[in-house]
Amino acid sequence: MNASERIKVIKGITSVLSAEEWPLVDLTLRQFKLPTAEMWEGNAQSYVIHMVQEASDDVLLELAAHLGIDSTPRPSALTPSFWKTGYLRLFISHISERKVDAANLKAWLHSYNISGFIAHVDIEPTKKWQGEIELALSTADALVAVLTPGFPQSPWTDQEIGFALGRGLLVISVKMGLDPYGFMGHEQALPCGSELSLPIARQIFEILLKHKQTQKRMSESLVSRFQNSESFAEAKSNIGLLEQAVYWDERLLDAIGTAVEENGQIDGSFGVAKRVAALIKLRKIGA
Repeated sequence: MNASERIKVIKGITSVLSAEEWPLVDLTLRQFKLPTAEMWEGNAQSYVIHMVQEASDDVLLELAAHLGIDSTPRPSALTPSFWKTGYLRLFISHISERKVDAANLKAWLHSYNISGFIAHVDIEPTKKWQGEIELALSTADALVAVLTPGFPQSPWTDQEIGFALGRGLLVISVKMGLDPYGFMGHEQALPCGSELSLPIARQIFEILLKHKQTQKRMSESLVSRFQNSESFAEAKSNIGLLEQAVYWDERLLDAIGTAVEENGQIDGSFGVAKRVAALIKLRKIGA
């Protein structure tokens, strides 16, 4: 979550939890491994804010769900035209000499409902270059770095990586003749030859699908893709992607169930409705 989203979730938690009696407030906080205090000079609202403000995003979202608070991020009033609606947003950092590779990667990722941003392709000629890059970095869900010789010497790429890491985004490195360096070195890079290939896009998708920082957004993106299936074949392909999703909650399970009822391409695709029912049953049992 970004700062604005955290504030909204904390406000919701504070509003609900501070209305309870003190013993229940502390019991709830302790169950979520959050701190409590025997002595407190302020009111219940300031107490809850103080105890939850340093919690991780995962704990805040879990606590919000427990309290019945809808913590689903609302669409920003700032909706850059270069991101496709309903897609996971992935900033692709690369040097200009490898723009063909980056463009190919963006096209391959599109089939997984991942919207890639490439500066030389996605910035309109009338827009200011630096401002649009900052906007893309500020609204991205993750970043992939195409590490080729010359990457560290670019006046832009290291700044893009630093910006993403500063936001706490997942940074995925693709090794194309250059090892990860600096803060990127903590994560294992995806090995690649001299050219990007379709299997690399698949590996990036699998990381986004399973990594704790992006699994929720990736699942939301795949549910959106499934809901908008435009043919029997698309519905069958999309349920296959959904079955690989790691993150599920009641909202997403309800959404795919409703999609079967409302989208004739899904309901009419042989076997898809049964696979949706099986997926809902499995995930509700496993929840």
